[in-house]
Amino acid sequence: MLKCIAIDDEPLALTLISTYVSRIPTLQMLHTFENAIAGAEFLRNNEVDLLFIDINMPDITGIDLVHSLEKKPMVVFTTAYKNYAYEGFELEAIDYLLKPIDFNRFTKAVDKAVEYHGYKNNAGTPAHDENIYVYSEYRMVKITISEVEYLESMEDYVKIHLADGKVILTLMPMKKLLEKLPADKFRRIHRSFAVAVNKVRSIQGRKVFLKDTSLPISDSHADFIKEWAK
Repeated sequence: MLKCIAIDDEPLALTLISTYVSRIPTLQMLHTFENAIAGAEFLRNNEVDLLFIDINMPDITGIDLVHSLEKKPMVVFTTAYKNYAYEGFELEAIDYLLKPIDFNRFTKAVDKAVEYHGYKNNAGTPAHDENIYVYSEYRMVKITISEVEYLESMEDYVKIHLADGKVILTLMPMKKLLEKLPADKFRRIHRSFAVAVNKVRSIQGRKVFLKDTSLPISDSHADFIKEWAK
């Protein structure tokens, strides 16, 4: 069960969130706060797994409040304004919900939080290597590792190319993303590219051929050719 609190200067919004939480057995509402400062103080002195917080509040914004926390719980931002979403992305929010909040949409955000909580607590187990979590399109996204074909670095971003042709863009350096992936299954072949070793179909010269594309192998990563051939 995830312990949660909600912070919003609108009483009706807090009532709605509390009602939704009461319908979900995996959540326990510890407290609700109309005053953001009081909510921040509670967070600093109590163990909270999940925070529902409005972005646009009069005394302090939800963005600034989360920034100020040393120990951050999982965060779901609520907002009436779509243009605030990118700020939630920068804080690696689990999700953001646009008001008025629909219950089905609320449960999807909670499902993400429950999955991510389980993922963090099971780190190091075999199941941990089946999926990774990244932030894309202002939300946390679960990616099945076996579906990743290759990674493409674009300065501060990485494009994650999946075997079905889908592409997920995440704000993360290539090096950091590779740290999340099994080192024996992914290899960097170029400053801009890393591949899933088992997705490589052939190598000709200094090119790796995947299902529908080819990628260059740089001089500094030429040792991949011999390693793959073994």
